[in-house]
Parts: sequence; structure tokens; C-alpha cells
Amino acid sequence: MENFTPGGALLGGALIGLSAAILMLYSGRIAGISGIVGGLVNIRRPGAEPGWRLAFLAGLIGGPALVNAIAGGIAPITLDASVGLMIGAGLLVGIGTRLGGGCTSGHGVCGMARLSPRSMTATVSFLATAMLIAYLVRHAAGG
Repeated sequence: MENFTPGGALLGGALIGLSAAILMLYSGRIAGISGIVGGLVNIRRPGAEPGWRLAFLAGLIGGPALVNAIAGGIAPITLDASVGLMIGAGLLVGIGTRLGGGCTSGHGVCGMARLSPRSMTATVSFLATAMLIAYLVRHAAGG
């Protein structure tokens, strides 16, 4: 656990919760990233409201750059997977998002906070599947 940073994790989690609460308080919207991006893809739909969606995504992408500039660097990210595996994993996540009616940010952060039974079921499903796949890839498949 060489990269364990409880202070940074706590601060990051608090900021995620705060941003989700502010979005819900001021617009009545859930901070589910798949729904926010999906609303940009369907921009011609009535009520799509691209302004706040773009601002939210800009903050999501620009936040780490800001932390990097202020803190003088962040831990490097290394991926030990092929491009094909990453593309396949991304597609499976996208399919799961559609089947589950939302993503981990919408269900796990916002839905759990609202005590939504649907979100609780989805979050348990996400975590159980992630643990199973991690076990299979790291141990059963000899990785």
C-alpha cells in the first residue's frame, strides 16, 4: 500500500460529496457522470441544458490539473493493460451503465445518500462484480 493517502482520499471524497450536494440543491439534478455525458450526446433533446453539463465536466477534468499545479505534482498513473483490454473494459462499463440505469457516481454517491433501494442494489452489484473480476484476473487467471 505504497500509494495509500488517507488525507487526500478523505478530501477528495468530501469534495465529490459537496459537488453532488450542490448540484442537487441548486438544480435538482443527480451528479451521475453517465447521465451528464449522455445529456451532452443528446443535445437536441428538449431540456438538455448543455451549459451546466459542460461546466461540471470541465471541473471534473480540470480539478486534477489544478491540484497538480497547487500541490506540485500528483502520483503518476500506470496501467498494466493493453489498449484492447482497456477498450473492451470501457465498452463493458458502458453496457453495464445502460443496463443498471446509471453509473457508480449516480448510484454509489447520490443514490446511496438518498437511501434509494435501487441504488443500494446497483452499488452492491457493482462492488461484488468488481471484486469477482479482480479476483479472477489477479489470482484465478494467474495474473
